[in-house]
Amino acid sequence: MSSDDDRRAIEKIRLPLWGSVVASDGASPWLVVDGLGERVEPVAVFLRDLAARDRSASSIRSYAVALLRWWRFLVVVGVRWDVATSAEVRDFVLWLGKAAKPMAGRRTASRSTAGQVNPVTRKRSPGDGYRPATIRHSNAVLRSFYDFWLERGGGPLINPVVVERYRGSRAYAHHNPMVPFRAEGRLRYNPRLQKRRPRCMPDALWEALFAAMGCNRDRAVLAIAVSTGARAAELLGMRGADIDWGDQLVRVTRKGTRAEQWLPASTDAFVWLRRYFSDIGGIVGAGDVVWRTANRRRGVHVALTYDSLRAVFRRANAKLGTNWTMHDLRHIVSA
Repeated sequence: MSSDDDRRAIEKIRLPLWGSVVASDGASPWLVVDGLGERVEPVAVFLRDLAARDRSASSIRSYAVALLRWWRFLVVVGVRWDVATSAEVRDFVLWLGKAAKPMAGRRTASRSTAGQVNPVTRKRSPGDGYRPATIRHSNAVLRSFYDFWLERGGGPLINPVVVERYRGSRAYAHHNPMVPFRAEGRLRYNPRLQKRRPRCMPDALWEALFAAMGCNRDRAVLAIAVSTGARAAELLGMRGADIDWGDQLVRVTRKGTRAEQWLPASTDAFVWLRRYFSDIGGIVGAGDVVWRTANRRRGVHVALTYDSLRAVFRRANAKLGTNWTMHDLRHIVSA
């Protein structure tokens, strides 16, 4: 590969499986480690700062994954993180636009539908490449990472993730003096986002999805999700104390603010919830998880995970020829 960054052969770049993102019991819940299993110190300091700013564990993990991808790219092109320039960011964005995402296993049933629009749901299935939204998120993470180190007096002399200068009328021409100044313009190498049609799931398709559920637990999950609008992760965190049978409320911990919130659920949702509890013995303690696996492991129903819930949707989608996800339940509209 040429050492001249303006003639770098993007199409020949193959990122190695160097390093990984690992869970940690330290100040930051996630760390990036190198090929020898040693933590990458500049990233660790940054993630520790994110934790101090009360960022959620899922947000910190998404930052760690983006920075690991960047570090792998720097390893291939032979550039240290603290001397990277906008040329490296430019080539990284170009590479992301052409590269295929690493897969834990090869696609099987979804191979023929990857990146295609489903004829029933009219949703595009996830493809093998990095979408513009992922690239924009990556640029935002890198911009934040280098801003952090510039503030500490480390890293390159200028942030390699460049903000495009404001075009049009003079910047801050109508600025309110009572409001703090903020950066204007867009990140130079951000790809454009296509305008998306509003999501929706008509009633007829919702009824077909509900009928495809294989047990009362799955019907209860869907009924509560539809009537409350809660996210999958919020519902999976519910405990027995989070159910108010009298007022038909469920309590969830919100994803962004992590604030506890009571949400009204439908009467039908509580009917299916009662049937599900009857299936697992009828008693759920105040501190016990609500959603559990259908099959016992060592005589115990273990907590339902997000991957298990995705498997529920995969089975239903295989029956219906659809590509629904749990998130689509937040976009149901009347036909």
